[in-house]
Amino acid sequence: MAILTRWLSSRLHKVVMMTGVTLLAGGFVRPLVAPATAIPFSLDSPVAAPSLPIEGESGDQFCPTDLPAAMDAIVGRSQFGTAAWGVEVYALADGQSLYTHNSQRLFIPASNIKLLTTAAAIYTILEQSPDRLWTFQDDLNLVNRDSHNGRADELLRNIGGQSRVKAMLEPLGVDPDSYVQADGSGLSRSNKAEPSTFVALLKAMYETDESELFYNSLPIGGVSGTLRNRFKGTVVQGKVRAKTGTLNGVRALSGYLETDDYGTVIFSIMVNQPGQSGQTMLAAIDDMVLTMAQLEACD
Repeated sequence: MAILTRWLSSRLHKVVMMTGVTLLAGGFVRPLVAPATAIPFSLDSPVAAPSLPIEGESGDQFCPTDLPAAMDAIVGRSQFGTAAWGVEVYALADGQSLYTHNSQRLFIPASNIKLLTTAAAIYTILEQSPDRLWTFQDDLNLVNRDSHNGRADELLRNIGGQSRVKAMLEPLGVDPDSYVQADGSGLSRSNKAEPSTFVALLKAMYETDESELFYNSLPIGGVSGTLRNRFKGTVVQGKVRAKTGTLNGVRALSGYLETDDYGTVIFSIMVNQPGQSGQTMLAAIDDMVLTMAQLEACD
């Protein structure tokens, strides 16, 4: 209780939330995908920041054992009384989950489903035409960084559909029963996935020879893609790479956070709450990321 009280007290002195989007360069010879279809981008788009960012010091830091109380305090905010939260935070340094909340429950993941589509596409190309793999970066950027729905759905069709995704990802340790994929983009509300699905995928992709290709396709907080206006001016600007997800009543963020004192943290955060303000959900998700950034190794 003392830890939670001390943490909440320190947070009262800071205003931390951001939201947003940007583009990185790219020109590319495309291996599998036809020209872009009529559906341009997802609902993952730039919006005004709900409050001012933190500048300067990262603030009080805390041990991994303190993280659950801090995260539970965000999940338990009064405005989320009707919300369904799914969260998993995994530390590469420890090789274990630091925090879970409904991490093996199915949620609508919105555009986070694109992570499954693009990872499976990488391994399909690697299997069928490995010499074409490194010309694939711009397509990955378009789907993950810029969240292009038409290209994502087309990519799924071109690699052989949902069965191909399961066949490519199961050997990586992604449980085929932990998600239901209805499309390549995440626009369908019939998509369902567990936070553990994305943590397993992100961990596997981080540890493979193709990690750089996948990692570089993700939006960067405060810098690029659908995260360009989020985390700007905070201690995690440039340190978080993650896929956003946006539908009415749905917000999601799954990716990597490079902390100053605790190495790389993999996370998946999803909230489903029909009728809730998107800004409110985004603010809470971003607060979780800023909270994770305060982790430090403790004896």
